Amino acid sequence: MEKEPYNISPEEKLSNESPNGYRGDPEKFEPGKPGRSTSIVEAADMYGDLESAEDYGYVSRGLKSRHIQFIALGGTIGTGLFLGIGRAFTQAGPLSLLLGYTITGVAIWAMMQCLGEMATWLPLPGAIPQFCARYVDGSVGFAVGWNNWYQAAITLCAEISAASVVIQFWSGAQDINVAAWISIIIVLVVCLNIFAVSIYGEAEFCFASVKIITIVGLIIFAFIIDLGGGPTRDRLGFRYWNNPGAMKAYVADGASGRFLGLWSTLVNAAFSYGGVEMVAVAAGEAENPRVNIPKAVRRVFWRILFFYVLGSLAIGVLLPYNEPRLLSAIKGDAPGGAASPWVIAVYRAGVPVLPSIINAVILTSATSSANAFLYSGSRYMYALAQNGQAPRFLLKCSKRGIPYYCIFITAAISLLTYMSCSAGSSTVFTWFQNLTTVANLFTWMSISVAYIKFHAALKAQGVDRNTLIFKSALQPYTAWFCLIFFALITIFNGFYVFPSPTKSFDLDDFITAYVGIPIYFALLLFWKIFKRTRWVPAAEADITTGKAALDAVQWPERVPRNTLEKVWFWIA
Repeated sequence: MEKEPYNISPEEKLSNESPNGYRGDPEKFEPGKPGRSTSIVEAADMYGDLESAEDYGYVSRGLKSRHIQFIALGGTIGTGLFLGIGRAFTQAGPLSLLLGYTITGVAIWAMMQCLGEMATWLPLPGAIPQFCARYVDGSVGFAVGWNNWYQAAITLCAEISAASVVIQFWSGAQDINVAAWISIIIVLVVCLNIFAVSIYGEAEFCFASVKIITIVGLIIFAFIIDLGGGPTRDRLGFRYWNNPGAMKAYVADGASGRFLGLWSTLVNAAFSYGGVEMVAVAAGEAENPRVNIPKAVRRVFWRILFFYVLGSLAIGVLLPYNEPRLLSAIKGDAPGGAASPWVIAVYRAGVPVLPSIINAVILTSATSSANAFLYSGSRYMYALAQNGQAPRFLLKCSKRGIPYYCIFITAAISLLTYMSCSAGSSTVFTWFQNLTTVANLFTWMSISVAYIKFHAALKAQGVDRNTLIFKSALQPYTAWFCLIFFALITIFNGFYVFPSPTKSFDLDDFITAYVGIPIYFALLLFWKIFKRTRWVPAAEADITTGKAALDAVQWPERVPRNTLEKVWFWIA
């Protein structure tokens, strides 16, 4: 039997003025009295009764504004911007790279508008599976939740493996068994996640700061070198856009080949932007989410414009797409920054100290990603448990609001990373990675579908969107654009595997490109048949459970005391 919702009267306002989230004596709180914990009230509102809330506990809102802003930044800047972008550049050329990352960036901005509106209305832990289950169909929530958990857990392995390889860029680390580096990184990311969410937030704040300073420095460096400010005093301009050219043909010749080259950058960019939705996963543990989440989402456009669009333009003016060292490094899977177009550009410019610095940042970026994927994977599992689509014991949280069962189970998957230590097992490990190839695309499509249904639910249930704290632009057309764009990328992401005049059909690449599609629909159909779920009518969509507790919270207003604080408040 379903329990009645735990209602909160408008008069019972909660306060987060004290650091631990209580107002009054935490040992003496009672339902309906002002001394109770806001996390317990949120849990009671979600589970329907105070007893379950006290038994299982709940995540705590320990992520400050600066944590949320820098988690959003860190989710935008990944190893794709430092390493993965090189392969797209050599395949398609500088203009195609710039257009591909710009067009995909617009679609990512549109998707984040959808997600931002839903996460501001109802900032829940894990968020995305809950939105899909509530507004679309329980089977969609099940599919996207377990798909995201699996993707996060295996990508955690991939990032740990990448970090252990990046370390070998330096000669002193090459004689040490790679298993030792893997062990160190696993212990590090587990420790950053298991004690308190604020520790995870501080770690991401530091990691993101390093990445931001580096990419800003590299863009400035590119501007200086392009204008002839380097040691060689050679003014580059747009020389490499003329020779060897702005667009490179890929797979085919002529105009068709140039179009396919551009399409390949759209696919590569979609994977590089993976993790940008991390800020919504953290919404359930954010302080003052009705202020901090909209702020982070509104700035996604500028982050994409500055980091990815300017970054891709910078690479295009620094290097020709047929640079021999870059092609050789990519073909030979060179370790660490050796395969980064930024490192190659630094070598060409004659600045010897920078490659090691860039490699250190790539190592930081990989470790940051491992940290973030352990966090997001555990919260996806926690969201599934809240939906009743995972065992209920996973709801159990520590006194500091950490869902430790979810963290330990997700972290246990990272032990698969040791498979990459031997040549035979690394092939199996690669297959595991291939299963996650299109997981991000399905996540973004699921967000778009959830928003379309959420938009209809607001209308059907008489909620005026003009009253929303964050109202996304041009809806629901923005959501439809996202859905169609990412669906096309999903369907045609493996176009290169099919027979052409220059190559035959490649079965291994076909599986790599498309195996994620049947996995997603198998999860969806399993839950659909097992639970006989139905498409949720807009008038019946649950857009309120968990909202009352948040509406009752009074967050203290922070007022900057001077100009320096005004600048810092704007940034973070």
